[in-house]
Amino acid sequence: MSGGGVRFGVNLMPPLWAGQEPTAGPGLMAHRRRLLDRMAASGLDHVMLGDHVMFHGGIGNDGLADAASVVTACEDLDVYLAVYLLSLRHPLLVARQLVTVAQFAPGRLSLGLGIGGDDRREVMACGVDPRTRGRRMNESLGLLRRLLAGEELSHDGEFFTLDKVAIRPVPEPRIPLVVGGRSDAALRRAGRLGDGWLGIWTSAARCADAIAAVAGHAAEAGRTGVDWRHGMTFWCGFGSSEAGARHRVAGVMEGLYRVPFGRFEKYVPCGTAADIAEFVAPYVLAGCTTLNFIPFAGSSEAAIDAVAEVREILKGSL
Repeated sequence: MSGGGVRFGVNLMPPLWAGQEPTAGPGLMAHRRRLLDRMAASGLDHVMLGDHVMFHGGIGNDGLADAASVVTACEDLDVYLAVYLLSLRHPLLVARQLVTVAQFAPGRLSLGLGIGGDDRREVMACGVDPRTRGRRMNESLGLLRRLLAGEELSHDGEFFTLDKVAIRPVPEPRIPLVVGGRSDAALRRAGRLGDGWLGIWTSAARCADAIAAVAGHAAEAGRTGVDWRHGMTFWCGFGSSEAGARHRVAGVMEGLYRVPFGRFEKYVPCGTAADIAEFVAPYVLAGCTTLNFIPFAGSSEAAIDAVAEVREILKGSL
């Protein structure tokens, strides 16, 4: 895999998620436009957006609403929404939202899908039994693929009932549906129903094994000719020293996830752009064609510039 064939994106994390005061209105829109313009000018390919309904006490943002705001604010960047908590939503409504966003930006939206569960209260608050998340995702993703293909569906399943429903227009080109998750069930889901696998907090060796497992599950399901879009998401800290870079990212992760940073540390690269590029390179060799970064470098502008530098290093070395 050549570094030139990899797509790079940066997450624009809402300030509240990072323990900062939220902004709104014209100030928020102007700040976001400046960051989007900087990303586009630096050669990055997409904006990564997250999705939560109410994470750990109410933090969150609607990923698809956020995606609509980005694609209409900047025409030079794609949007990679990951992971979108499909298991908390009805697939028919999600299909309509996706088609609506895609009409503003044909070919610029990719959807990474997850089952949630880092905060079980979020799942329960949406009326979903956490024990059913995987089965709901399988049923929902199967329906979503068919709805986005323009099929008229009648379906009587464990969680959803549909009677001669259809969503028009059919998005062209189609929207990639990439499955996130580290479990064996997630890898089966990616192989049987997805257009790729999206990993996080895993080693490069495990990443390579996961990609091979996805291919095996696809073959078992009789799928051929899939344009696979495998990827990884990296939280990372940038700085002239590893300790300083670690400090920038550790507090945010502990505040958001409410667990010690040591749980994540070996999967969170910290240091200079060259250090991060060295950490990430084996994942590209394992088969990843999408790299998403959640970077901390003292400011959003510095973080964008640092990821752009990682991109340049990898393009020249792989």
